[in-house]
Amino acid sequence: MPMLGLGTWENDDHDQCVESVRTALEMGYRHVDTAQAYRNEDAVGEGIAAADVDREDVFLATKVWTSNLSAEDVHASVEDSLDRLGTDYVDLLYVHWPAGDYDPGETLQAFDELYDSGTIERVGVSNFEPEHVETAREHLDAPVFANQVEMHPLLPQTELREYAAETGLELVAYSPLKRGEVFDDPTLTAVADEHGVSAAQVSLAWLREKGVTTIPKATGDEHIRDNLESLSLSLSDDEIGRIDDIDSRDRQVHPDFAPEAWG
Repeated sequence: MPMLGLGTWENDDHDQCVESVRTALEMGYRHVDTAQAYRNEDAVGEGIAAADVDREDVFLATKVWTSNLSAEDVHASVEDSLDRLGTDYVDLLYVHWPAGDYDPGETLQAFDELYDSGTIERVGVSNFEPEHVETAREHLDAPVFANQVEMHPLLPQTELREYAAETGLELVAYSPLKRGEVFDDPTLTAVADEHGVSAAQVSLAWLREKGVTTIPKATGDEHIRDNLESLSLSLSDDEIGRIDDIDSRDRQVHPDFAPEAWG
């Protein structure tokens, strides 16, 4: 899984989404993240088809929404997702939340069936706490490959990162730029100024140093390129420590059906 991907949450203008996906892939991205709930799988698929990049070279991930997590609905909704995406498989399929119609036994049996058939190449979960991951592992034959959660320097997810490192779980950070608020943090902007780069690049580089994959949303060429250039940014141990010491903690995504442990 490429450690930098293109996030498409709230990229719901069809033509803009098509163009941002095409642009990102032709610029060098090889990881695109979407979801049934984003209502842009068709645009993502068109963007992949329009890019001068083979489908086999694109790591494509989508997610099953909470209302589609019964066994029957998993199969039907994933078939619809594949039709919209214009592909016969996805590289990674996530359970979007442990909520709604999610039942570990029923839901994950359907994921196993999709995995065994080659329709999905990897099983993922999203917004899961360690206890939810453990339960999922008890019900799955396929390995749990990744957990996608909100993560950025102001929500470092220390316990989740420790759990992932101990159990061989990939972490994928959504909202890695805290919806643009990283540009207002004095520590991140100071480190950015020292390198002559953006605070976005610093946030993405910090997450990469922690072994975390990031999927920042970007639509325009400038932001797509700026995020990509974060792959060339190396932070010193001192700079990483300064970012680690940021004491602000702020979760951006907290729906009423989120796990109770989120608080």
